[in-house]
Amino acid sequence: MTVDELSKAHARALAAAGRLRLPLRTKVWKGQAGEFVGAGVGSSLDFQDHRTYVPGDDPRHINWQAYARTGNYTMKLYREEVRPVVDVVLDASDSMFFEERKAERSAELFYFAVESARRSGAATSVHLVRGSAVRPLLPEGLATHRWIDEINSMECDDPAAAADLSRIPFRQNAIRVLVSDLLFPGDPDPCLRLLAARQGSPILLAPFSNSEANPDWSGNYEFVDAERKSRHPHRVEPSVLRRYKETYANHFSLWKNACQRHMSALARIPSETDLQTSLFADAVPSGALEIIN
Repeated sequence: MTVDELSKAHARALAAAGRLRLPLRTKVWKGQAGEFVGAGVGSSLDFQDHRTYVPGDDPRHINWQAYARTGNYTMKLYREEVRPVVDVVLDASDSMFFEERKAERSAELFYFAVESARRSGAATSVHLVRGSAVRPLLPEGLATHRWIDEINSMECDDPAAAADLSRIPFRQNAIRVLVSDLLFPGDPDPCLRLLAARQGSPILLAPFSNSEANPDWSGNYEFVDAERKSRHPHRVEPSVLRRYKETYANHFSLWKNACQRHMSALARIPSETDLQTSLFADAVPSGALEIIN
């Protein structure tokens, strides 16, 4: 994708981020001061409870009216306000950018995840992952749309291998957004366990194209492995096409079931419709995104 194409994808993502956001309001946070309700005790105006004074407590929170009545020191407890934490991971495998429409949708979802987090005041980290290779992305890499150059320079042992999320320094109690087509082999559980570790809340935004989900192949084809760039001639009979579609459907059934076990939100986002239509139709009902009121 060119810088101009990425700039346009960024604009579409910004427009979507004005109407939808990551589900930050529904999560209980612990962390730095900010605008979202947390799980600890702090100094916001949201009164929570009383407890007995303990030496070392901040005297500003002593309930002096209660002391005047009872002679006992008690503390006013308030709900802390905290800054949410969002870790965004982009699967940089070639299958994400193999087709023009899917490449645009992958870029839009990536931009949306980052911009939605930043607009909400979240402490946001961004990483690119391609097989075993992991690279942090600095803010200027996103702003200048040069992150695609970062992807092109990433080298790994097996580009077709599953994204190695164990190399990413996920933070405690973070929403973890993985933008990936999930088209890598193996059991989804290890990936989801890493995303959910340390009280993480996984959200998976999975772009796909109709040509991969519901192809109409018939006859002789030369298939190209998007990751390894190898070519494979095949004759596609109706039985072969049927097995492919069944295998594809079973693959995502495994992901759906695994996401339910790990309390992870999964939204598969088609590439053929405009971004906002797709997000409202697929990401909002799954709980991956929420509407801005």
